[in-house]
Amino acid sequence: MIYNDFNGLKLSRLGFGCMRFALDPETNTIDQEKVNAMFRLAREKGVNYFDTAYPYLDGKSEGAMAEALKNYPRESYYIADKFPGHSLPGPVDNRALFNISLQRCGTDYFDFYLLHNITEWSVKIYEDPAYHIIPDVIALRDEGKIRHLGFSFHGGPELLEAFLTRYEGVFEFVQIQCNYLDWTLQDARTKYDIITRHGLGVWVMEPCRGGKLAVLDEVSHQKLQALGGGSDASYAFRFLQDLPNVKMILSGMNELFQVEDNLATFESHLPLSEEERETLFSIAESLKKGVPCTGCRYCCDGCPQELNIPYLIECYNDYKYQSSFTASMRIDGLDEGRKPADCVACGQCAHACPQGIDVPSVMEELAELYEKGPKWSSAAKSRHESIKRDLNM
Repeated sequence: MIYNDFNGLKLSRLGFGCMRFALDPETNTIDQEKVNAMFRLAREKGVNYFDTAYPYLDGKSEGAMAEALKNYPRESYYIADKFPGHSLPGPVDNRALFNISLQRCGTDYFDFYLLHNITEWSVKIYEDPAYHIIPDVIALRDEGKIRHLGFSFHGGPELLEAFLTRYEGVFEFVQIQCNYLDWTLQDARTKYDIITRHGLGVWVMEPCRGGKLAVLDEVSHQKLQALGGGSDASYAFRFLQDLPNVKMILSGMNELFQVEDNLATFESHLPLSEEERETLFSIAESLKKGVPCTGCRYCCDGCPQELNIPYLIECYNDYKYQSSFTASMRIDGLDEGRKPADCVACGQCAHACPQGIDVPSVMEELAELYEKGPKWSSAAKSRHESIKRDLNM
């Protein structure tokens, strides 16, 4: 197993993400024996980092993880959990919610704790004085109930830079979505550079983009096989292993064969060749379905609606690859009058674009994708009720 030193801790570079345990469709329960078997193999091969969150699998993930770890000495592994500020029904007793996670996880402290899912929308909740989230979490850290504090992030580089600047010295690590597709699609490269420049460790989620990079189309798969073999997933992990400030790579494993394959990849570090790297980037480009915005911002000069067009195109490209809550929340975070539907189709932006992008058409389609796509407000209702129930509200 490859290990990293992080602030004096010896962390396995492969972490076990506990978001994707399989649920029985009839009973809505987790197959605990399967989880136990996966954890047993992971522990035997040196994995010592396990990542969960309060909302994962409607609260079942924390307990399943705790059950699978209960026979191992507590000091032999690290638990990471997250505060669900983005899911709150309103201001709540933050300490009580934190203690529920402690109880579910069978521990009296968290080695790593994160503010969950910072975006342009959710940051307004996290920083709202009425919610008092950040001061309460810092107090829990100062009391020793949190050993290392970070946050997971799904927003854009501009917000990341501003957030880290505002809270300089508060956090030790940032968890971002990073893989060889999102290196450019979601500008993970810039986010990686920002985090590194601030002196924090980079944690990676979605290294295989929810499994999409673990099972490529046949043409892409054969391209990788021609380079010498190895699973599609192994190439995604090796890309991340080459990034020196990536301290933790989380894989949401739900089958034993996935654990076995990932453990083989993390047994040692095999750097990518230049040909392998170029092939991965070529595959990434073939997977994209959006438009080639370079972020030059020429389109923004003179926009009568003062739209942040490159930002909106980032959301558009994300939607075009895969409809998700992330792009929806980022648009939700925009001020009224600054959303894609507010474009008046004057065409000034299209004339200014060096890439020849028909920006008004993109804004029109984005407005439709946003309207028809998944809405966080709808998904959050059940989470709101769950939190109210747990807190007896």
